Amino acid sequence: MPELPEVETVVRGLRPHLEGAVITRVVQRRANLRFPFPEDFCARIEGRTVTHVGRRAKFMLMTLDNGTIVIGHLGMSGRMLILTDNPPPPGPHDHVDFVTGAGTIIRYCDPRRFGLFDLSTQATLGEHRMLRDLGPEPLGNEFNVESLSAALTGRRTPIKAALLDQKTVAGLGNIYICEALYRAAISPRRAARTIPGKRAERLTTAIRAVLGEAIEAGGSSLRNYVQTSGELGYFQHRWNVYGREGEPCPKDSCAGRVQRITQSGRSTFFCATHQR
Repeated sequence: MPELPEVETVVRGLRPHLEGAVITRVVQRRANLRFPFPEDFCARIEGRTVTHVGRRAKFMLMTLDNGTIVIGHLGMSGRMLILTDNPPPPGPHDHVDFVTGAGTIIRYCDPRRFGLFDLSTQATLGEHRMLRDLGPEPLGNEFNVESLSAALTGRRTPIKAALLDQKTVAGLGNIYICEALYRAAISPRRAARTIPGKRAERLTTAIRAVLGEAIEAGGSSLRNYVQTSGELGYFQHRWNVYGREGEPCPKDSCAGRVQRITQSGRSTFFCATHQR
C-alpha cells in the first residue's frame, strides 16, 4: 500500500495541473471501489475550480471553490496519472477521470479496487469517519518528542504496533516504520511505554528524516506504485533493512544481520544487534 511519502509525491505532482483549474467533466466508470461513490459524485465536482490539493495522512484532499473537499485514497494498487496530449483510451482498471478546462485528464487506475473517493466540506472534514481519529502529521509541528512520548506512555504493545496505529501518528506504514526504527537503533519488539524520553528524541528525528528523504526520492516503488508522471519512486534503493532479510547490517561497526519477524500481521525487518 502506498504510504505517506508516496501520497505526498502524488499530491505534489497533481498541484501544478489542478490548482486553479476548472474541473469541466468527471467520468465515473463504476458504482463503487472499496466503498460506493457518493451520490451525485460527478455533478458535485463538475464546473468547480480547484483551490488546493493537499494531504492528510495517506489521504489526498482536493478542495473546490465552494468548500467541497474530494477525499481520495490509493488503496493497495491505486495510481493517479496525468494525461495531456493524445491520452490513451481508458483500460479496464481506469475507474475515474477528472478532466480540466485545459484538456488535462487526471486518471485514477486501480486494479484491486481497494481505493476510495468521498466528498466532505471544509467545515466538516475533521469529523469525517476516515480522518477524525488520526494522530498528528509526522512532518508537522504537532509531531514532536512531547506528543510522541504522551501517545506512548503506559502502552505495553510493541513500538512497531504502536506506530502502525494511526492514532499515534498519522500516515506511517510498514516500510518507513522499519526504516525509522533502524535509524533510531530501537528494537521493533521493545514495549512502547519504554520509548518516552531519549529514545523518543531519536525516533522523532529518524521518522522525519526517513520520510523527508523518501519524498525527495519520489517514494518507494513496490508493485503498482508510480508517480503521477508514470515514473517509479527510488527510495527502495536506499532501504537499510526493509526487504533485506539475511543481509549484513548496513552499520559498519555491527556484525549482525537483518532478520524478519511477523508483527500485527506484517513483516518486520530489523537488526537485533544494532536495535535494542
